[in-house]
Amino acid sequence: MGRGNDTQISEFLLMGFSETPELQPLIFGLFLSMYLITVFGNLLIFLAIISDVLLHTPMYFFLSNLSFADICFTSTTIPKMLLNIERKRKVITYAGCITQMYFFTFFSLLDDFLLAVMAYDRLVAICHPLHYTVIMSPLLCVLLVLVSVIISAVQSLVHTLLVLRLSFCTDLEIPHFFCELNQVVHLACSETFLNDLVIYFASVMLGGGPLAGILYSYCKIVSSIRAISTARGKYKAFSTCASHLSVVSLFYCTSLGVYFSSAATHNSQSSAAASVMYTVVTPMLNPFIYSLRNKDIKRALKRFFGRKQ
Repeated sequence: MGRGNDTQISEFLLMGFSETPELQPLIFGLFLSMYLITVFGNLLIFLAIISDVLLHTPMYFFLSNLSFADICFTSTTIPKMLLNIERKRKVITYAGCITQMYFFTFFSLLDDFLLAVMAYDRLVAICHPLHYTVIMSPLLCVLLVLVSVIISAVQSLVHTLLVLRLSFCTDLEIPHFFCELNQVVHLACSETFLNDLVIYFASVMLGGGPLAGILYSYCKIVSSIRAISTARGKYKAFSTCASHLSVVSLFYCTSLGVYFSSAATHNSQSSAAASVMYTVVTPMLNPFIYSLRNKDIKRALKRFFGRKQ
């Protein structure tokens, strides 16, 4: 697969979670179930929103984009892992690995930005309710999503191009179930200082930036809710952002949990297992959070299924 520093390698090996043959059917069944739940759950949310005119508002426009992004996010990794388990092989081509790495980075960044945009939407809705429809115009909503897509695409392309300049030797085993950027970079036998610098910069700016925006938005929201005189008014205001706050908490708690656990243990397989939380579990739970806590989504789903019967 590789003969030296300058050899063009053709494939990597995805080591996954376990090499024990007896566990493979269990892993296959578990991840297939989670993947199908994720796809169908988010697809239902997406279809319910676009089919219901009453949900053609900024909040649900952003939610439909998040649901679509979550489907794509999970689809970049799980189908290939399931295919490898079914074929009893661990190989992913070099081109396939680079492609998977690009789209995984792209959709993870897009998720991050969309959550920040949704926090801004809730900020405007609660703190400036009388000017909400003017501020959150259709043009601004489209621009916010478009800017999120462009930034995510450019940053993912930068990471990909920096990986393409690296040379790989004979150790081509990736201790993960997908081509995770950091894991691939650290397999290189050429200098990776620039890659590490860009990864660190992107983590701080593009990861910490949206998080800071979300925290600022919710500080302003809490301040506005506290100023409401009636308990009913406070509950109504908080209920409009409860689902989003749950999703944000789940996304960032699992992501930070994976980061700190991998940093503490330095165990690649433990890191791979922990990363399931934000790559699979979080996108799977998002539709349940929004449908169980949101009367509008429940009503839209009932109308959607009623229309299909």
